Amino acid sequence: MTEEIAGIRIPDSTLAREATELVRSAATPLLFDHSRRVFLFGSLRGRDLSYDPELLYVGAMFHDLGLTEQYRRTDQRFEIDGADEARRFLNAHGISGDPADRVWTAIALHTTPEIPLHLSAEIALVTRGVELDVLGIGYDAITDAERSAVTAAHPRPDFKPRILEAFTTGIQDRPATTFGNVKADVLEHFVPGFRRTDFVDVIKNSAWPE
Repeated sequence: MTEEIAGIRIPDSTLAREATELVRSAATPLLFDHSRRVFLFGSLRGRDLSYDPELLYVGAMFHDLGLTEQYRRTDQRFEIDGADEARRFLNAHGISGDPADRVWTAIALHTTPEIPLHLSAEIALVTRGVELDVLGIGYDAITDAERSAVTAAHPRPDFKPRILEAFTTGIQDRPATTFGNVKADVLEHFVPGFRRTDFVDVIKNSAWPE
């Protein structure tokens, strides 16, 4: 039976169902509900756009997979962890080339402001969904009834401190990967002794002699 929330249909293909189960099994309820809200909010923000709902769904569901214990690494940005896993998942379902690249890029760039909004709709809408749920950007672009329907289906109790804790836990073992990334702000707030890499220092201390 097709599930509909706030007028948005949740994709019900084999691909979408398997994506749901993979994320449900790996992620905490906090991250699972957040990822579903990202899909719903992104879809609501994209009502006037043409996009592939399945690709948007996989992008939204996998976007924070790199914060989970099962999928996180320590040698690259957490966004790339999720992007790589999404591409593997899509390839295993016979989806490659441009569609898989769009999902990879949507996940890899979801913490990079502005640039995703100039790319394909699936890429832009993952960012729109993240921005609305985490930062409140676009809060008034959807109705009170739509927000209520989404949060009734996927509640966000104490979401602000809990998502910050999830970010901290997921990236504190790879602090260097936050260079040039908004997640450096998280570590600066919550990890004692963390000192962000300074771009100016990198230039001044480079191997060039002048």
